[in-house]
Amino acid sequence: MQPRREDQPVYNPLRHLTEAQFMALGCNAVVYVKPIMGEKLARIMPEPDFALDEEFHLVVSADGSPLMVADTEEAIAEWLADKNYGIVALH
Repeated sequence: MQPRREDQPVYNPLRHLTEAQFMALGCNAVVYVKPIMGEKLARIMPEPDFALDEEFHLVVSADGSPLMVADTEEAIAEWLADKNYGIVALH
């Protein structure tokens, strides 16, 4: 196997799954984390008061349900440490 060059992008097959394929992996076992701006987050979750120009991290289950919002990756990692998710993909 050839070593990966530093400038070569890492291929993550989870990024290319359809919603149905992702859900088939297991809604209770799979989550993904994606960065999201406060402006977009405020449209999805209108109750909390998010700073519109800040970036947050949204944890979403395989079925698309938001599970958690945090302002740091460390907070996400800490929250996930308590959970029993088999796969976590960071986007």
